[in-house]
Amino acid sequence: METTADVPPPRLAPPPLRREAARTRELRAAKRRATGLLLAAAAAFVVVAATTADDGWTGYLRAGLEAAMVGGLADWFAVTALFRHPLGLPIPHTAVIRERKDSFGETLGEFVQENFLSADAIAERVRSSYAVARAADWLARPVNARVLAGHVAGVAVGLADALRDEDVNEAVDTEIRRAVERVEVAPLAGRLLRFATESGRHQELLDSMLRGAQRFLEDNREALRERFGRQSPWWLPMAVEDRIFERLVEGVTVLLQSVNDDPRHELRAHFDARVAELADRLEHDPALRERGEQLKRELLEHPQLRAWSASLWADAKRTLRAQASDPASPLRDRLAGAFATAGERLRADAVLAGKAEDLVDRAVRAVVERFSDELAALVSGTIARWDADETSHRLELLLGRDLQFIRINGTIVGGLAGVAIHGVGRLL
Repeated sequence: METTADVPPPRLAPPPLRREAARTRELRAAKRRATGLLLAAAAAFVVVAATTADDGWTGYLRAGLEAAMVGGLADWFAVTALFRHPLGLPIPHTAVIRERKDSFGETLGEFVQENFLSADAIAERVRSSYAVARAADWLARPVNARVLAGHVAGVAVGLADALRDEDVNEAVDTEIRRAVERVEVAPLAGRLLRFATESGRHQELLDSMLRGAQRFLEDNREALRERFGRQSPWWLPMAVEDRIFERLVEGVTVLLQSVNDDPRHELRAHFDARVAELADRLEHDPALRERGEQLKRELLEHPQLRAWSASLWADAKRTLRAQASDPASPLRDRLAGAFATAGERLRADAVLAGKAEDLVDRAVRAVVERFSDELAALVSGTIARWDADETSHRLELLLGRDLQFIRINGTIVGGLAGVAIHGVGRLL
Protein backbone atom coordinates (compact mmCIF):
# COMPACT_ATOMS: atom_id res chain seq x y z
CA MET A 1 0.00 0.00 0.00
CA GLU A 2 1.43 3.37 -1.00
CA THR A 3 1.75 5.77 1.91
CA THR A 4 1.77 9.55 1.84
CA ALA A 5 5.53 9.55 2.44
CA ASP A 6 6.04 7.46 -0.73
CA VAL A 7 4.15 9.90 -2.97
CA PRO A 8 6.60 12.34 -4.63
CA PRO A 9 5.82 16.03 -4.18
CA PRO A 10 3.92 17.64 -7.05
CA ARG A 11 6.01 19.32 -9.72
CA LEU A 12 5.84 23.09 -9.64
CA ALA A 13 6.26 25.58 -12.44
CA PRO A 14 9.34 27.81 -12.15
CA PRO A 15 8.69 31.46 -11.27
CA PRO A 16 7.38 33.51 -14.21
CA LEU A 17 9.82 35.47 -16.33
CA ARG A 18 9.67 39.17 -16.79
CA ARG A 19 8.95 40.16 -20.41
CA GLU A 20 8.13 36.54 -21.25
CA ALA A 21 6.13 37.45 -24.36
CA ALA A 22 8.89 39.74 -25.63
CA ARG A 23 11.54 37.11 -24.93
CA THR A 24 9.51 34.56 -26.89
CA ARG A 25 9.35 36.87 -29.91
CA GLU A 26 13.08 37.62 -29.72
CA LEU A 27 13.94 33.91 -29.50
CA ARG A 28 11.82 33.06 -32.53
CA ALA A 29 13.43 35.86 -34.54
CA ALA A 30 16.93 34.69 -33.56
CA LYS A 31 16.07 31.11 -34.53
CA ARG A 32 14.80 32.28 -37.92
CA ARG A 33 18.02 34.17 -38.57
CA ALA A 34 20.26 31.26 -37.59
CA THR A 35 18.20 28.71 -39.50
CA GLY A 36 17.92 31.02 -42.50
CA LEU A 37 21.70 31.40 -42.66
CA LEU A 38 22.13 27.61 -42.51
CA LEU A 39 19.55 27.09 -45.24
CA ALA A 40 21.17 29.80 -47.37
CA ALA A 41 24.53 28.03 -47.05
CA ALA A 42 22.90 24.72 -48.04
CA ALA A 43 21.11 26.26 -51.03
CA ALA A 44 24.30 27.95 -52.20
CA PHE A 45 26.17 24.68 -51.88
CA VAL A 46 23.59 22.90 -54.06
CA VAL A 47 23.83 25.59 -56.72
CA VAL A 48 27.63 25.67 -56.68
CA ALA A 49 27.94 21.87 -56.68
CA ALA A 50 25.51 21.54 -59.60
CA THR A 51 26.90 24.30 -61.81
CA THR A 52 30.65 24.53 -61.23
CA ALA A 53 33.72 22.31 -61.15
CA ASP A 54 35.72 21.63 -58.03
CA ASP A 55 38.76 23.69 -58.98
CA GLY A 56 39.93 27.28 -58.83
CA TRP A 57 38.02 29.77 -56.80
CA THR A 58 34.85 27.66 -56.99
CA GLY A 59 36.69 24.96 -55.05
CA TYR A 60 37.32 27.39 -52.24
CA LEU A 61 33.66 28.47 -52.34
CA ARG A 62 32.44 24.89 -52.29
CA ALA A 63 34.74 23.97 -49.39
CA GLY A 64 33.60 27.03 -47.48
CA LEU A 65 29.92 26.20 -48.00
CA GLU A 66 30.45 22.58 -46.97
CA ALA A 67 32.21 23.63 -43.76
CA ALA A 68 29.55 26.27 -43.07
CA MET A 69 26.83 23.63 -43.27
CA VAL A 70 28.80 21.30 -41.02
CA GLY A 71 29.46 24.08 -38.47
CA GLY A 72 25.87 25.30 -38.55
CA LEU A 73 24.44 21.79 -38.18
CA ALA A 74 26.86 20.93 -35.36
CA ASP A 75 25.98 24.07 -33.41
CA TRP A 76 22.27 23.57 -34.09
CA PHE A 77 22.57 20.07 -32.67
CA ALA A 78 24.54 21.30 -29.64
CA VAL A 79 22.15 24.17 -28.82
CA THR A 80 19.05 22.05 -29.38
CA ALA A 81 20.45 19.18 -27.31
CA LEU A 82 20.61 21.46 -24.28
CA PHE A 83 16.84 21.83 -24.15
CA ARG A 84 15.28 18.88 -26.03
CA HIS A 85 15.97 15.82 -28.18
CA PRO A 86 16.97 16.98 -31.69
CA LEU A 87 14.23 16.03 -34.18
CA GLY A 88 12.51 14.21 -31.30
CA LEU A 89 15.08 11.38 -31.43
CA PRO A 90 16.10 10.00 -28.00
CA ILE A 91 19.81 10.41 -28.71
CA PRO A 92 21.96 9.84 -25.61
CA HIS A 93 23.20 12.94 -23.78
CA THR A 94 20.57 15.22 -25.31
CA ALA A 95 17.79 17.18 -23.59
CA VAL A 96 20.51 17.81 -21.03
CA ILE A 97 18.70 20.41 -18.92
CA ARG A 98 15.53 18.34 -18.69
CA GLU A 99 17.32 15.08 -17.92
CA ARG A 100 19.89 16.47 -15.46
CA LYS A 101 17.90 19.30 -13.87
CA ASP A 102 18.18 17.89 -10.35
CA SER A 103 21.95 17.40 -10.52
CA PHE A 104 22.30 20.93 -11.93
CA GLY A 105 20.28 22.17 -8.95
CA GLU A 106 22.58 20.39 -6.50
CA THR A 107 25.64 21.78 -8.25
CA LEU A 108 24.16 25.28 -8.25
CA GLY A 109 23.34 24.98 -4.55
CA GLU A 110 26.90 23.91 -3.76
CA PHE A 111 28.28 26.73 -5.92
CA VAL A 112 26.16 29.32 -4.14
CA GLN A 113 27.10 27.93 -0.74
CA GLU A 114 30.83 27.83 -1.43
CA ASN A 115 31.15 31.15 -3.25
CA PHE A 116 28.36 33.39 -1.95
CA LEU A 117 27.35 32.02 1.46
CA SER A 118 30.76 31.81 3.09
CA ALA A 119 30.95 33.54 6.47
CA ASP A 120 34.05 35.54 5.51
CA ALA A 121 32.56 36.83 2.25
CA ILE A 122 29.26 37.95 3.73
CA ALA A 123 30.87 39.42 6.86
CA GLU A 124 33.30 41.39 4.72
CA ARG A 125 30.44 42.62 2.55
CA VAL A 126 28.48 43.77 5.60
CA ARG A 127 31.57 45.41 7.10
CA SER A 128 32.42 47.28 3.92
CA SER A 129 28.86 48.62 3.71
CA TYR A 130 29.34 50.55 7.01
CA ALA A 131 25.98 49.27 8.17
CA VAL A 132 26.35 50.45 11.78
CA ALA A 133 27.39 53.99 10.86
CA ARG A 134 24.63 54.31 8.29
CA ALA A 135 22.07 52.90 10.73
CA ALA A 136 23.26 55.38 13.40
CA ASP A 137 22.89 58.33 11.03
CA TRP A 138 19.45 57.15 10.00
CA LEU A 139 18.25 56.55 13.55
CA ALA A 140 19.55 59.88 14.85
CA ARG A 141 16.98 61.72 12.72
CA PRO A 142 13.81 62.08 14.81
CA VAL A 143 11.57 61.55 11.78
CA ASN A 144 13.20 58.21 11.02
CA ALA A 145 13.12 57.20 14.67
CA ARG A 146 9.37 57.82 14.77
CA VAL A 147 8.85 55.86 11.56
CA LEU A 148 10.78 52.91 12.99
CA ALA A 149 8.85 53.20 16.26
CA GLY A 150 5.60 52.91 14.31
CA HIS A 151 6.84 49.84 12.47
CA VAL A 152 8.07 48.17 15.66
CA ALA A 153 4.77 48.88 17.42
CA GLY A 154 2.90 47.44 14.43
CA VAL A 155 5.06 44.32 14.48
CA ALA A 156 4.39 43.94 18.20
CA VAL A 157 0.64 44.11 17.56
CA GLY A 158 0.98 41.55 14.76
CA LEU A 159 2.89 39.18 17.02
CA ALA A 160 0.31 39.63 19.77
CA ASP A 161 -2.52 38.89 17.34
CA ALA A 162 -0.68 35.83 16.04
CA LEU A 163 -0.64 34.28 19.50
CA ARG A 164 -3.66 32.29 20.59
CA ASP A 165 -5.32 33.93 23.58
CA GLU A 166 -5.95 30.54 25.17
CA ASP A 167 -2.26 29.66 25.01
CA VAL A 168 -1.14 32.98 26.46
CA ASN A 169 -3.74 32.86 29.23
CA GLU A 170 -2.66 29.33 30.09
CA ALA A 171 1.00 30.40 30.15
CA VAL A 172 0.26 33.42 32.36
CA ASP A 173 -1.84 31.33 34.73
CA THR A 174 0.86 28.65 34.88
CA GLU A 175 3.62 31.17 35.62
CA ILE A 176 1.55 32.88 38.31
CA ARG A 177 0.84 29.54 39.94
CA ARG A 178 4.46 28.46 39.67
CA ALA A 179 5.67 31.72 41.21
CA VAL A 180 3.14 31.59 44.04
CA GLU A 181 3.76 27.92 44.75
CA ARG A 182 7.49 28.53 45.16
CA VAL A 183 6.83 31.01 47.97
CA GLU A 184 5.83 29.90 51.47
CA VAL A 185 3.24 32.41 52.59
CA ALA A 186 3.65 32.30 56.39
CA PRO A 187 7.46 32.67 56.55
CA LEU A 188 7.32 35.45 53.96
CA ALA A 189 4.65 37.25 55.96
CA GLY A 190 6.78 36.79 59.08
CA ARG A 191 9.87 38.28 57.43
CA LEU A 192 7.86 41.21 56.09
CA LEU A 193 6.35 41.80 59.52
CA ARG A 194 9.79 41.64 61.15
CA PHE A 195 11.15 44.10 58.60
CA ALA A 196 8.23 46.42 59.36
CA THR A 197 8.92 46.26 63.12
CA GLU A 198 12.65 46.92 62.65
CA SER A 199 11.95 50.01 60.55
CA GLY A 200 9.12 51.22 62.81
CA ARG A 201 6.45 50.91 60.14
CA HIS A 202 4.16 48.95 62.46
CA GLN A 203 3.95 51.99 64.78
CA GLU A 204 2.77 54.08 61.84
CA LEU A 205 0.11 51.46 61.27
CA LEU A 206 -0.86 51.64 64.95
CA ASP A 207 -1.12 55.42 64.73
CA SER A 208 -3.43 55.11 61.76
CA MET A 209 -5.55 52.56 63.59
CA LEU A 210 -5.80 54.82 66.64
CA ARG A 211 -6.82 57.84 64.59
CA GLY A 212 -9.32 55.69 62.73
CA ALA A 213 -10.81 54.47 65.99
CA GLN A 214 -11.15 58.03 67.24
CA ARG A 215 -12.90 59.11 64.06
CA PHE A 216 -15.17 56.08 64.30
CA LEU A 217 -16.23 57.04 67.84
CA GLU A 218 -16.93 60.63 66.80
CA ASP A 219 -18.77 59.74 63.60
CA ASN A 220 -20.93 57.00 65.16
CA ARG A 221 -21.51 58.49 68.60
CA GLU A 222 -25.32 58.58 68.28
CA ALA A 223 -25.55 55.03 66.89
CA LEU A 224 -23.35 53.72 69.69
CA ARG A 225 -25.51 55.54 72.26
CA GLU A 226 -28.68 53.96 70.91
CA ARG A 227 -27.13 50.50 70.93
CA PHE A 228 -25.86 51.02 74.50
CA GLY A 229 -29.35 52.06 75.57
CA ARG A 230 -30.90 48.95 74.02
CA GLN A 231 -28.49 46.67 75.83
CA SER A 232 -28.71 48.45 79.24
CA PRO A 233 -31.04 47.10 82.00
CA TRP A 234 -34.56 48.42 81.72
CA TRP A 235 -34.56 49.69 85.24
CA LEU A 236 -31.44 51.87 84.75
CA PRO A 237 -32.45 55.58 84.65
CA MET A 238 -31.78 57.46 81.38
CA ALA A 239 -29.58 60.03 83.11
CA VAL A 240 -27.40 57.28 84.54
CA GLU A 241 -27.18 55.61 81.13
CA ASP A 242 -26.05 58.89 79.58
CA ARG A 243 -23.50 59.42 82.29
CA ILE A 244 -22.08 55.91 81.99
CA PHE A 245 -21.94 56.11 78.15
CA GLU A 246 -20.24 59.49 78.21
CA ARG A 247 -17.67 58.30 80.75
CA LEU A 248 -16.98 55.16 78.66
CA VAL A 249 -16.59 57.10 75.40
CA GLU A 250 -14.51 59.76 77.11
CA GLY A 251 -12.27 57.11 78.71
CA VAL A 252 -11.72 55.30 75.42
CA THR A 253 -11.06 58.60 73.60
CA VAL A 254 -8.54 59.73 76.24
CA LEU A 255 -6.82 56.35 76.09
CA LEU A 256 -6.58 56.41 72.32
CA GLN A 257 -5.30 60.00 72.36
CA SER A 258 -2.72 59.27 75.05
CA VAL A 259 -1.40 56.27 73.17
CA ASN A 260 -1.31 58.31 69.98
CA ASP A 261 0.55 61.19 71.67
CA ASP A 262 3.05 59.14 73.71
CA PRO A 263 5.67 57.21 71.67
CA ARG A 264 6.67 55.36 74.84
CA HIS A 265 3.20 54.35 76.00
CA GLU A 266 3.00 50.91 77.57
CA LEU A 267 0.37 49.81 75.06
CA ARG A 268 2.84 50.54 72.28
CA ALA A 269 5.40 48.32 73.97
CA HIS A 270 2.73 45.64 74.34
CA PHE A 271 1.89 46.05 70.65
CA ASP A 272 5.59 45.72 69.77
CA ALA A 273 5.86 42.49 71.72
CA ARG A 274 2.75 41.01 70.15
CA VAL A 275 3.86 41.91 66.62
CA ALA A 276 7.33 40.43 67.22
CA GLU A 277 5.74 37.28 68.65
CA LEU A 278 3.45 36.97 65.63
CA ALA A 279 6.38 37.43 63.24
CA ASP A 280 8.32 34.70 65.02
CA ARG A 281 5.36 32.34 64.94
CA LEU A 282 4.75 32.97 61.25
CA GLU A 283 8.37 32.08 60.54
CA HIS A 284 8.67 28.99 62.74
CA ASP A 285 5.25 27.67 63.80
CA PRO A 286 4.36 24.58 61.64
CA ALA A 287 0.64 25.08 62.27
CA LEU A 288 0.68 28.66 60.96
CA ARG A 289 2.87 27.59 58.06
CA GLU A 290 0.39 24.89 57.07
CA ARG A 291 -2.47 27.33 57.48
CA GLY A 292 -0.69 29.75 55.17
CA GLU A 293 -0.18 27.04 52.53
CA GLN A 294 -3.84 26.08 52.78
CA LEU A 295 -4.90 29.69 52.22
CA LYS A 296 -2.51 29.83 49.25
CA ARG A 297 -4.05 26.72 47.70
CA GLU A 298 -7.53 28.12 48.19
CA LEU A 299 -6.45 31.37 46.55
CA LEU A 300 -4.96 29.55 43.55
CA GLU A 301 -8.17 27.60 43.01
CA HIS A 302 -10.40 30.65 43.34
CA PRO A 303 -12.25 31.47 40.07
CA GLN A 304 -11.59 35.17 40.52
CA LEU A 305 -7.85 34.58 40.32
CA ARG A 306 -8.27 32.71 37.03
CA ALA A 307 -10.47 35.49 35.68
CA TRP A 308 -7.93 38.10 36.77
CA SER A 309 -4.99 36.28 35.16
CA ALA A 310 -7.00 35.87 31.93
CA SER A 311 -7.82 39.59 31.89
CA LEU A 312 -4.13 40.53 32.09
CA TRP A 313 -3.39 39.47 28.51
CA ALA A 314 -6.61 40.96 27.12
CA ASP A 315 -5.91 44.29 28.82
CA ALA A 316 -2.26 44.28 27.69
CA LYS A 317 -3.19 43.53 24.08
CA ARG A 318 -5.92 46.16 24.06
CA THR A 319 -3.53 48.77 25.44
CA LEU A 320 -0.80 47.76 22.97
CA ARG A 321 -3.14 48.05 19.99
CA ALA A 322 -4.45 51.44 21.10
CA GLN A 323 -0.98 52.89 21.66
CA ALA A 324 0.48 51.36 18.50
CA SER A 325 -2.22 53.01 16.36
CA ASP A 326 -1.75 56.45 17.96
CA PRO A 327 1.30 58.35 16.60
CA ALA A 328 1.37 60.50 19.75
CA SER A 329 1.02 57.62 22.24
CA PRO A 330 3.51 57.27 25.11
CA LEU A 331 4.61 53.89 23.76
CA ARG A 332 5.62 55.27 20.36
CA ASP A 333 7.16 58.36 21.97
CA ARG A 334 9.34 56.20 24.21
CA LEU A 335 10.32 53.91 21.35
CA ALA A 336 11.21 56.84 19.10
CA GLY A 337 13.21 58.47 21.89
CA ALA A 338 15.08 55.23 22.55
CA PHE A 339 15.92 54.74 18.85
CA ALA A 340 17.07 58.35 18.40
CA THR A 341 19.21 58.17 21.55
CA ALA A 342 20.75 54.91 20.35
CA GLY A 343 21.60 56.52 17.01
CA GLU A 344 23.21 59.54 18.69
CA ARG A 345 25.27 57.34 20.99
CA LEU A 346 26.45 55.16 18.13
CA ARG A 347 27.55 58.28 16.21
CA ALA A 348 29.29 59.90 19.17
CA ASP A 349 30.87 56.86 20.87
CA ALA A 350 33.47 55.14 18.71
CA VAL A 351 33.97 52.36 21.25
CA LEU A 352 30.26 51.59 21.33
CA ALA A 353 30.11 51.67 17.51
CA GLY A 354 33.03 49.24 17.36
CA LYS A 355 31.27 46.88 19.75
CA ALA A 356 28.12 47.12 17.63
CA GLU A 357 30.12 46.28 14.50
CA ASP A 358 31.68 43.28 16.25
CA LEU A 359 28.23 42.16 17.35
CA VAL A 360 26.88 42.46 13.80
CA ASP A 361 29.90 40.57 12.46
CA ARG A 362 29.42 37.73 14.95
CA ALA A 363 25.68 37.62 14.27
CA VAL A 364 26.21 37.46 10.50
CA ARG A 365 28.79 34.70 10.84
CA ALA A 366 26.56 32.74 13.21
CA VAL A 367 23.59 32.99 10.85
CA VAL A 368 25.64 32.02 7.79
CA GLU A 369 27.31 29.09 9.55
CA ARG A 370 23.99 27.93 10.92
CA PHE A 371 21.87 28.29 7.79
CA SER A 372 24.24 28.01 4.81
CA ASP A 373 23.44 24.31 4.40
CA GLU A 374 19.73 25.03 4.60
CA LEU A 375 20.01 27.83 2.01
CA ALA A 376 21.96 25.60 -0.36
CA ALA A 377 19.37 22.87 0.17
CA LEU A 378 16.66 25.45 -0.52
CA VAL A 379 18.22 26.23 -3.91
CA SER A 380 18.66 22.59 -4.94
CA GLY A 381 15.32 21.51 -3.44
CA THR A 382 13.43 24.30 -5.18
CA ILE A 383 14.94 23.42 -8.54
CA ALA A 384 14.24 19.73 -7.92
CA ARG A 385 10.52 20.49 -7.48
CA TRP A 386 10.31 22.38 -10.76
CA ASP A 387 8.73 20.68 -13.75
CA ALA A 388 11.56 19.58 -16.08
CA ASP A 389 9.89 20.55 -19.38
CA GLU A 390 8.79 23.93 -18.06
CA THR A 391 12.24 24.57 -16.58
CA SER A 392 13.87 23.78 -19.91
CA HIS A 393 11.45 26.11 -21.71
CA ARG A 394 12.09 28.97 -19.28
CA LEU A 395 15.86 28.59 -19.55
CA GLU A 396 15.61 28.55 -23.33
CA LEU A 397 13.71 31.83 -23.18
CA LEU A 398 16.45 33.26 -20.97
CA LEU A 399 19.47 31.93 -22.88
CA GLY A 400 18.19 30.83 -26.28
CA ARG A 401 18.55 34.18 -28.06
CA ASP A 402 22.26 34.35 -27.23
CA LEU A 403 22.70 30.68 -28.08
CA GLN A 404 21.27 31.29 -31.56
CA PHE A 405 24.19 33.62 -32.19
CA ILE A 406 26.42 30.62 -31.50
CA ARG A 407 24.68 28.87 -34.41
CA ILE A 408 25.23 31.90 -36.64
CA ASN A 409 28.87 32.17 -35.58
CA GLY A 410 29.31 28.45 -36.07
CA THR A 411 28.04 28.69 -39.66
CA ILE A 412 30.27 31.67 -40.47
CA VAL A 413 33.37 30.42 -38.66
CA GLY A 414 32.85 26.95 -40.13
CA GLY A 415 32.77 28.40 -43.65
CA LEU A 416 35.95 30.43 -43.04
CA ALA A 417 37.66 27.39 -41.54
CA GLY A 418 36.63 25.32 -44.57
CA VAL A 419 38.16 27.87 -46.94
CA ALA A 420 41.37 27.94 -44.90
CA ILE A 421 41.62 24.16 -44.73
CA HIS A 422 40.98 23.90 -48.49
CA GLY A 423 43.72 26.46 -49.13
CA VAL A 424 46.22 24.59 -46.92
CA GLY A 425 45.33 21.39 -48.73
CA ARG A 426 45.98 22.97 -52.11
CA LEU A 427 49.31 24.35 -50.96
CA LEU A 428 50.42 20.97 -49.66
